[in-house]
Amino acid sequence: MSTRYVSGPHLARLLGDVSAERPVYAALARSVRGLVLDGRLALRTRLPAERDLAAALGVSRTTVTTAYDRLREEGYIESRQGAGSWTALPPVRMSSAERRTAPPGGRFGKAYPAPDDASFIDLGCATPAAPAIFEEAVAAAVDELPRYSSGPGYEPAGLACLRQVIADGYAARGVPTRADQIVVTTGAQHAFTLLTQLLVEAGDAVMVERPTYPHALGALRRRGARLVPVGVNEGWDIELIAGAMRQAAVRMAYTIPDFQNPTGYLMGADDRAALVDAARRADAFLVTDETFAELAHDPDAPREAPLAAYDTGGRVVTVGSASKLLWGGLRIGWVRTTAPLARRLVVAREPFDMASPVLDQLIVRELLLRVEEVRAERAETLLRARDALAGALRELLPGWEFRPPAGGMSLWARIGAPVATALAETAERLGVRVVAGPVFGADGVLEDYVRLPYVLPPDTLRTAAERLALAYREVQAAPAARPLPAYV
Repeated sequence: MSTRYVSGPHLARLLGDVSAERPVYAALARSVRGLVLDGRLALRTRLPAERDLAAALGVSRTTVTTAYDRLREEGYIESRQGAGSWTALPPVRMSSAERRTAPPGGRFGKAYPAPDDASFIDLGCATPAAPAIFEEAVAAAVDELPRYSSGPGYEPAGLACLRQVIADGYAARGVPTRADQIVVTTGAQHAFTLLTQLLVEAGDAVMVERPTYPHALGALRRRGARLVPVGVNEGWDIELIAGAMRQAAVRMAYTIPDFQNPTGYLMGADDRAALVDAARRADAFLVTDETFAELAHDPDAPREAPLAAYDTGGRVVTVGSASKLLWGGLRIGWVRTTAPLARRLVVAREPFDMASPVLDQLIVRELLLRVEEVRAERAETLLRARDALAGALRELLPGWEFRPPAGGMSLWARIGAPVATALAETAERLGVRVVAGPVFGADGVLEDYVRLPYVLPPDTLRTAAERLALAYREVQAAPAARPLPAYV
């Protein structure tokens, strides 16, 4: 049974004005269903009593009762006498049938040849090519390498020169940091996995955003954490997040406040302060992923202060990475935390990964010393690619909804029907790979979303949009799947 609940006034605020449509009960049911499907209303959340929601919405209790009945019939609400009602998802019927293949002529009487490997477009990876100054940075790092090659090459905390540059970067953003508060890791995923090993025990509740970075979900599942998702499809609802942290007694919360992956949202200063305060009151660690923090499309725009700037008790732990800003082939990440926790991380990593590659660390240091040049290059190329992809989608798929972000690398597109998985399968056959929304969620929702990175050239993105439009029309034209017979 759920330990979370949403009050009548809070749910009414999430629903908006449902009385403008007729019949009102159908509009109410549709709105609640939408909140569940796009993740803003978490599964197993106890709903307000019918009279409470009716009073908050200004409608009759009969209207709410009828809406709840419809949702119960559809499987979006479960109820038990004396325990109330809570959100759910309809059961999924699994088929053992093999994956369907389209007839050779396609569904529209026109043959679409299978693209060869050279023309295949991968929109599943949100990582750009190396920046223009990469070769210069590599040459400078190779020149430095002899200074380190006489020793063993193992620095479990990372090279002191790189840790100091990273610490200086935090200080420049208003967060005084010493080098002994930095641990260099073999990528951000390695950093997060180490943190889960130290901060989370099997059965601990961990709050995650929905949608969020899929590999973080994988690391938490492997650790045996109990995931507590909170929706951010419309931005952060700090009141809802604080309630979830308190009610579920979370041990840790994982958030991406800077150009959130995959939505691209940027958390405001007031919400940052309130989130850190909520973590303090819940006695939870707050792990903040800053992988995209340097990727504003306007490099001169004012930058939000890191969450650590609002922290006074060492509760905020920051994960950073070279892979998005610099290059994915540089498997270097880092953790900023208190010096005692940094020492524990160093000890925890040694049985699995003694140290990160010295040459990669030297290359990252050289690039971070010229980070303003890299930021400017990324801003120019990403903004051009974002606008090209957005323009193509508006022309070819006008029913899709998305908000062009002010930073990051992806559009988070709502496609108008819960067919994202089928769309991804069809699109791959037509030569473009996309990742369906459910991959970014903890509990099977987000089936009406896809993530579309814009790290490729504008012409390539235009071709990808054309193939997606073909795939979407094919999925729409497919006959609706009939439910399998029930067996006793």
